[in-house]
Amino acid sequence: MEQRSDAELVAAAQAGDRTALDALLRSHSDRLYGLARRLTGNEADAADALQEALIAIVRGLPRYDGRAAFGTWAYRVATNACLDELRRRGRRPRLDGGESLALRAAPGSDIGDVVGARLDVDAALATLPVEFRTAVVLRDLEGLDYAEIAEVLEIPAGTVRSRIARGRAALAAALGGNPDGTDERPRTSR
Repeated sequence: MEQRSDAELVAAAQAGDRTALDALLRSHSDRLYGLARRLTGNEADAADALQEALIAIVRGLPRYDGRAAFGTWAYRVATNACLDELRRRGRRPRLDGGESLALRAAPGSDIGDVVGARLDVDAALATLPVEFRTAVVLRDLEGLDYAEIAEVLEIPAGTVRSRIARGRAALAAALGGNPDGTDERPRTSR
């Protein structure tokens, strides 16, 4: 069966095709959940935020006008749902189940290194102010460009750049700084 584009699925879903709506939501739900997990810091809040985001996407789909790519619009909806969830819960992100950063597999184990690095990054992300964390996650973990992030967060691109720079600096400090001991960080293309 031929896979349909987001634009085709959106048009069909807006016309009442429930199968197209289901396909559209399924095609984006994993990435939206990943975003929610990183922004909220735990599985339960991420699941709640994702559910709210999917409901908001379904309710807002009749008004979606296609000025932004569907994925960008969905990220905006999911980001707002995550921020609402964090405000509603009145708490900062945390590791699930109070996991310790000391949790590691056997020394020398590749999977242990990967798990350890992920726990370190998740814990460091949780220390960032939400506006920096959101910008860093959207850029460095979700791969959105600066213009898309500005659109998702509804802020100027210059503010996006500032938040990413400040968030990266705080993240590097939380993770122990740059390994070579310099204050320089690798530059990426914009």
